[in-house]
Amino acid sequence: MTKKIRRAKTARKTTETDVYIDLTIDGTGKSEISSKIGFLDHMLTLFVFHGLFDLELNAIGDLKVDTHHTNEDIAIVLGKAFKQALGDCAGIKRYGSKEVPMDQAAAKVMVDIGGRYAFVWKTPKYSETLAAAERYTIDDGKDFLDTFAKNANINLHVEVYSGEDTHHVLEAIFKALGMALDEATQIDARRKGVPSTKGTID
Repeated sequence: MTKKIRRAKTARKTTETDVYIDLTIDGTGKSEISSKIGFLDHMLTLFVFHGLFDLELNAIGDLKVDTHHTNEDIAIVLGKAFKQALGDCAGIKRYGSKEVPMDQAAAKVMVDIGGRYAFVWKTPKYSETLAAAERYTIDDGKDFLDTFAKNANINLHVEVYSGEDTHHVLEAIFKALGMALDEATQIDARRKGVPSTKGTID
């Protein structure tokens, strides 16, 4: 029996951005990413590599204004691509949780692909004053993850244990997110059908 390829091609075009994504869940960690936001490209490359997804992403946005629209719209399209690629979610493990250290930073990410949106973000108070990494802030990362979770329709919990460098904090988070989603999207051979007592995941 041929294994179904869990893949989605998704796009979004507005007066502010033009985003195209080709995502394969069961990949090898390959990526071709161009958002014109260098730091976000770096984070998404790490996310894909450690999640063992394949991702082609091309985005053109109104960066002459700021990075907000491009950052948000990429998260929208990526979230929708994950939801589309997973289909009815039959056989998946559904839950994933990973902790990742990055030098002095450490973070934990938990996900539930259960068909309901929730986003919880816990960081040390001092993180609010961390300097931006290549003009990409902690709040930019938070907004990206929140928007991704909303459009993928998943629970996403992020907890930062430590870190005094924006680059390292976000790197730990994006790596952990990739690994947690890899775990949650794996097929459990024992599971017949959708992993919910409701019998469906919307």
